[in-house]
Amino acid sequence: MLKDKNIILCITGGIAAYKAAIITRLFIKEGSNVKIIMTPAAKEFITPLTLATLSKNPILIDFYNPENGDWNSHVDLGLWADAMVIAPATANTMGKMANAVADNLLVTSYLSARCPVFIAPAMDLDMYKHPANKKNMKTLASFGNLFIEPESGELASGLTGKGRMAEPETIVDFVKSFFKSTQDFKNKKILITAGPTYEKIDPVRFIGNYSSGKMGFAIAEELANRGAEITLITGPVDIETTNNKINHINIVSADEMHSECLKHFKNTDAAIMAAAVADYTPKNKAKNKLKKKDTQLTIELKPTVDIAKELGKIKKNNQKLIGFALETDDELTNAIKKLEKKNLDFIVLNSLNEKGAGFKFDTNKITIITRKGDKIPFNLKSKKQVAKDIADKLLELF
Repeated sequence: MLKDKNIILCITGGIAAYKAAIITRLFIKEGSNVKIIMTPAAKEFITPLTLATLSKNPILIDFYNPENGDWNSHVDLGLWADAMVIAPATANTMGKMANAVADNLLVTSYLSARCPVFIAPAMDLDMYKHPANKKNMKTLASFGNLFIEPESGELASGLTGKGRMAEPETIVDFVKSFFKSTQDFKNKKILITAGPTYEKIDPVRFIGNYSSGKMGFAIAEELANRGAEITLITGPVDIETTNNKINHINIVSADEMHSECLKHFKNTDAAIMAAAVADYTPKNKAKNKLKKKDTQLTIELKPTVDIAKELGKIKKNNQKLIGFALETDDELTNAIKKLEKKNLDFIVLNSLNEKGAGFKFDTNKITIITRKGDKIPFNLKSKKQVAKDIADKLLELF
């Protein structure tokens, strides 16, 4: 997929720059031609000599190379490249890219590039969440740049949270996936649900669950990157989309999600129901805050609408419907029942008994069960890689 591709790897001044050596080796192993641009600050984290040895090309840092008198043309670099990968991408460099602050070779080359640009952010969690940084990333996404989302974990600061650069293998796989199947979902319209629903008890309390929405968002990004037009309907989550092909609709309750799904499903080629919709909602919702008393409180619940089942009833022959089953016991039996009951084309089973799978995690371990009775297990992977597996299975149905 990447054989003979011309890759510009851009390295900025962050601690994750040390991983650039591994990224370089992986691209070379794929048969790519790699040229490396470093910001001056990046030299403080990894030496140009290391990267020059691995890439088999001189490292580009400044516009002018006084050693041999060469001028490093950002225009020529932009024309040469089949892909530009910025890893790590610091908040500083992304801010310059978003606002065309062309004060170094990296940014001028970015502004001259005619190829796909892949951005792998890396920074501390508070910097990543800062409104100014989020604004810059949203601007860059609107230009068509492709984001390789950072992971959650222990950061160089000692804090734990989101901001750690994606692993080198994930970055290279992301680029490979782009070149492998950029257009394989072109002209396909796909509805995706994600996250929890909150069922209101009173103005300050609700019934909900621990769903983060990460799996649904990963599927939306994967399919959008492969050419699909996505309608993403999500409950309350703390994630933002990065691809401008995604129409993001926010809802709160199961009833609201049901209404939006009915509105959009008829015009789609497929729907993937990844949301963890509440099974019950309070029968009576208090208009005012319920005061705490010494006596027990009883709340009468009623079932919510089974959205996937309702869509299964109206599904046309040319539409595909995919469901999810998160189970704690009798996993396969319960998943197969849901598959049949809801008229699904396949169901994605994941179990809370599997370490690293389920709510909140950046990883998942799934089994895909088809209408024919096939049971296809997958190893524990990042949710981005799981999203690719699910998309590939959907493509088979088309």
